Amino acid sequence: MTENGIWVFGYGSLIWDPGFAHTERQVARLGGYCRSFCMRSVHHRGTAETPGLVLALDRMPGGVCTGVAFRVAPALVAETLKTLRARELITSAYLEAELLVRLKDGRQVRAVTYVIDPDHAQYCGQLPLETQARIIARAVGGRGPNTEYLYNTADHLSELGLEDPDLAWLARRVRVLTG
Repeated sequence: MTENGIWVFGYGSLIWDPGFAHTERQVARLGGYCRSFCMRSVHHRGTAETPGLVLALDRMPGGVCTGVAFRVAPALVAETLKTLRARELITSAYLEAELLVRLKDGRQVRAVTYVIDPDHAQYCGQLPLETQARIIARAVGGRGPNTEYLYNTADHLSELGLEDPDLAWLARRVRVLTG
């Protein structure tokens, strides 16, 4: 944390539903990770009996994830971290990290972000896209249908002009499967 507060990096639902007040919002890039449906969701977008899939940052040499960075005012840091931890650390599948991101305006900042623990039981990296689509098409959790999570994320990335070919393909395929 600095005298200017903290930055939070969002790559999935935080892009369209941050759930905390922020003073600045910018497109940002994180190196060394890729956005991936590599985490089984047993609470928010699925259940223990019928897990869904949610996005996570999966470490990948040479990888890049473009998302959104939010600056949080100093007075709201404690409240924001409490809110984020309750949301993101519901299980120990995510690890909280402070990573360097490059903002669209060229600044480089440290941002709180949540990355997948590849040793956790909920990790499911490298699932074929068709398998991901079939899981997402049927799963529903405490925060709603897994399809809603996929569509909102894909739509908001598109609105920001951010390309994610896998998410775009998944959104098209899931619409066919649920059509």
